[in-house]
Amino acid sequence: MNAKYYIGIDPGMSGGAALIDHQGDVVDVIAFRKFTDHDVAATLKEWAEYGNVCAKIEKVHAMPKQGVSSTFKFGRSFGFLIGCLTALGIPFDYVIPNRWQKALGCQTRGDKNISKARAQRQWPEQKITHAIADCLLIAEYCRVWK
Repeated sequence: MNAKYYIGIDPGMSGGAALIDHQGDVVDVIAFRKFTDHDVAATLKEWAEYGNVCAKIEKVHAMPKQGVSSTFKFGRSFGFLIGCLTALGIPFDYVIPNRWQKALGCQTRGDKNISKARAQRQWPEQKITHAIADCLLIAEYCRVWK
């Protein structure tokens, strides 16, 4: 798809969503822990209204030794985001962490500081936090590797 805007989503309560334009400039970004589900849905709706938008969402799964409650919350958040994208008519694909990290030269192997540093180099004017680093990079992956 030849989109003009690209959404990257790092699901989970400590993740976020980012919208960048066709030149790779940050348009908007949200950290999920600071927003309600209604806020997230409203933001995605606002982004969809830009038109010509596509998205990549990190394909995630339960981790060994992760508690039942946290696994349920994580799965609920993942499903909620997929539902929002689907309902808003935003075309999306899944991307596994290793794929986007390898493409962008920031294989973290669990060290979030690596993706944070990579995002800070990409967008030096943006305040990068752990909550938004991955979603920004996933949006960049969506833009470059459609």
